[in-house]
Amino acid sequence: MDWPGVLFAALTVMIVAATWYRLFGRPVARYAGLAGAEIQRRPLVAVTGTFLLVLLSAAMLGHMFARIDPERWWLFPMMSGGIAVAFIIPALWTNYLHQRRPRAIAMVDAGFWLVAYLSMGLVFWSRS
Repeated sequence: MDWPGVLFAALTVMIVAATWYRLFGRPVARYAGLAGAEIQRRPLVAVTGTFLLVLLSAAMLGHMFARIDPERWWLFPMMSGGIAVAFIIPALWTNYLHQRRPRAIAMVDAGFWLVAYLSMGLVFWSRS
């Protein structure tokens, strides 16, 4: 397995997250009813926890992609995007439905996770 690729994929997701939520963070916070102080509370814990969880996801993708022939490049976006669309986003939306979260938050987060997983697929394909 490509451990440097796992680390690079996780770091790529963190860059995607920083960019995505810089664009959509304030609207999401408004829909969620959060004030500025609540958003700023314990950012190091949130960022560290997020990185560790994304690293776990990247390791699983790296494990799956280690068995793919690089000539079959279409499998990288198909699998990484498929995981986001068929597993991550439905699980997220199920939680949001039960929590009665606004649909706008679900859409922003779904878009993020789709882009995040596709970016990890791109990292692993580029390193294969």
